[in-house]
Amino acid sequence: MSAIFGEILTFTQQHGGDVALATIGDDKYARYETVDGFSVVYDESREGYCYADVDGPGPGRRFRSTGVRISERPPKGLRRHLKEGQEYRRLLVKERSERAVPQDRLEELDPDGLFTFGANRGLLLGDRLSEGDVQGLTILVTFPGTSTTVTPADVDAMLNGPDYHANGNHCSVREFFRAMSSDRLRFGNTVVGPFQMSRSRLTYANNEGLLAPEAIAAAVDAGVDFSRFDSQGRGIVDSICVLYAGPTEFAGDLWPHSTVFSRDVGQGMRTQFHTVTSMGRTPAEQSIGTFCHESGHLLCRWPDLYDYGKIEREGDDFTSAGLGSYCVMGAGNHLGNGRKPSPVCVYLRRLVGWCATDVDIATPGTYQAKHADYDTALIYQNPDREDAEYYLVENRSRIDFDEKLTSDGLAVYHCDIKGSNEFQQGSLLHHYQCALLQADGHLDLETNANQGDGGDLYGPTEGTAVSHSSRPASTWWDGGESGLTISGIGAPGPVISFRTGEQSTGGAAVSGSSTPQALIPELDPGGLTDAITLQGAGTVRELAVTIDIEHPRIGDLRVVLMTPSGRRAVLHNRSGGNTKNLLLKLDSRPPSALAPLTGDAVTGSWKLKITDSAQPGAGTLRRWELKVRTAG
Repeated sequence: MSAIFGEILTFTQQHGGDVALATIGDDKYARYETVDGFSVVYDESREGYCYADVDGPGPGRRFRSTGVRISERPPKGLRRHLKEGQEYRRLLVKERSERAVPQDRLEELDPDGLFTFGANRGLLLGDRLSEGDVQGLTILVTFPGTSTTVTPADVDAMLNGPDYHANGNHCSVREFFRAMSSDRLRFGNTVVGPFQMSRSRLTYANNEGLLAPEAIAAAVDAGVDFSRFDSQGRGIVDSICVLYAGPTEFAGDLWPHSTVFSRDVGQGMRTQFHTVTSMGRTPAEQSIGTFCHESGHLLCRWPDLYDYGKIEREGDDFTSAGLGSYCVMGAGNHLGNGRKPSPVCVYLRRLVGWCATDVDIATPGTYQAKHADYDTALIYQNPDREDAEYYLVENRSRIDFDEKLTSDGLAVYHCDIKGSNEFQQGSLLHHYQCALLQADGHLDLETNANQGDGGDLYGPTEGTAVSHSSRPASTWWDGGESGLTISGIGAPGPVISFRTGEQSTGGAAVSGSSTPQALIPELDPGGLTDAITLQGAGTVRELAVTIDIEHPRIGDLRVVLMTPSGRRAVLHNRSGGNTKNLLLKLDSRPPSALAPLTGDAVTGSWKLKITDSAQPGAGTLRRWELKVRTAG
């Protein structure tokens, strides 16, 4: 199920031309807004998109068309960012989720509708086809009035080519799964069609459950032998992929998705799982990312590693990014415009048995994380929850399949097969199934600030990067100390070395102070910056800061400490209101703001930046002091 997180996309109308709409959701539930924030629905009676209102208050409220096309001014008094009710959204998602599960497995669904839990030891319900030779059937379809110059040969090359790089694609779909599985899964596709559908493209975009049945019926009528696509002898077609003409349209049947349609197709065979994606208008629009994502659901039964954010549960109605661009089953299928998708993260590879070797990094020592060693998992296990909760470490340097990542370095994942990517709170009961420890401590993925940025992965670090006192910390989900400590991380590249285990508790005391008696500029974004230069070997194990500022209203002040490497800690952020004078005494014991600075090199210029957001009320930095205990 490919998700869209507020992107501006183009949609077709019967009349009035194409329109640009902000899109939020996936194939289970989505809503659409104009670029200035008004909710919209497609109104067939007006043959186009109209402003939406809700049909009443309460959790069961639904959108209704106002009848006013979005090319006109919105109705007077209409509010922006309207949403349908929680109860209605939940019901809709429940119905659509049930349609994506084989009928004989429905009783295994969580009765409360927690569909993002991996009910089958972290995986979706249904038979898994993650090893051996699997030959899928790909059905090409066109629509009256919709043209494409993509040929069956173009599609065959994209799906099966041994050396496919057309239009900047990294490889073919077959080679993607061969690489990720270390040659365990050889997924090929037989291409048939194109078959012209009976209705307009717009009809399928505004309805559900029409396209796949009609496409399969067309293949049956054409005499396709479905028994060729049953690698397990189950009497079930392993894989059916429907590729439709034209660009991807994130609406109705045309939203890329994986679901179930069961039909008898002769010779004792019946269909089950199928996917739907687009083949584009021209060969130049072909990309493998979404096909790989949807096939990951169908074949390997991988869950989405992002937050749907639409089934309000336990008060959670907030969309977060999940694993973001760091996995093809998150938002990574969109990297490089879908042509250079992210690899399958080590968490999902290990769930389906694609990692032959588990390297236990609980024993203190030096380890090597090799890039593209997809057959190995570096694991730190919770002994009280064996095979359920653990940490995984992986080399995600920006080379090969990781070329388009925003960050570069060592990835550390906190995993729990009983977790859910609906829950970004990071607590015992509400946590991700696979969470990336973001090295900068900003939690941008949890807050949906982005799908990944340059501060997420761990770069070269002489001292401790991950520990019980780092931010983020290497605790278990129940808050207990895990004991995982990672230090001495090497530079990104084909091999990243790192150490586990506590560093020596020895080391030296290093300190410095400054008494600038300097005025703090008012309403100046640059503020005042003062520096203390420390000299000392090693890295920071413990840190203490004392700051003395004279000011008539400390609620106007923002104080930031910067390490020689550029890491920052906000020590005071416009709190305290009308209180006079700011005297701060902080140490690095969690949850202190100084905790993330442990592990940095000691030597260099430590800077204190102070800004004053209001006037009058000039202040003075009288004195500040640093005390550091270095790691041995």
